[in-house]
Amino acid sequence: MKLNKLVQLIDGKVLTDDSLGDRDIAGAMGADLMSDVLSSIKPDSVLLTGLCNPQVVRTALIADIRAIVFIRDKHPAQETIDLANAENIPLVTTSHGLYDACGVLFQAGLPSFETQTEDDCA
Repeated sequence: MKLNKLVQLIDGKVLTDDSLGDRDIAGAMGADLMSDVLSSIKPDSVLLTGLCNPQVVRTALIADIRAIVFIRDKHPAQETIDLANAENIPLVTTSHGLYDACGVLFQAGLPSFETQTEDDCA
């Protein structure tokens, strides 16, 4: 799915340089714990989160995340936006909550890119 289509589906607003809208997104994961993201996300995905600090962008770089969506109309500080622009990681905000935004994307055909790890509770 193209990032532009994803933004449209969740009624999102792009917070960073909008020139990356044709970027392909292969799947999605919703999480607030960056340790969970690092241990279980697949590359080329979008991360949906309520966490708005620069660590989210750094996590995206390490995990090869293609874009970050902030839920519930959250807006990161300018420092985070600047870092994302410098690293070509699109940031988007949506008024949807995490559950709703993930559901909209899943219903539109974007698969889950969250893998189960050995540390997950049984």
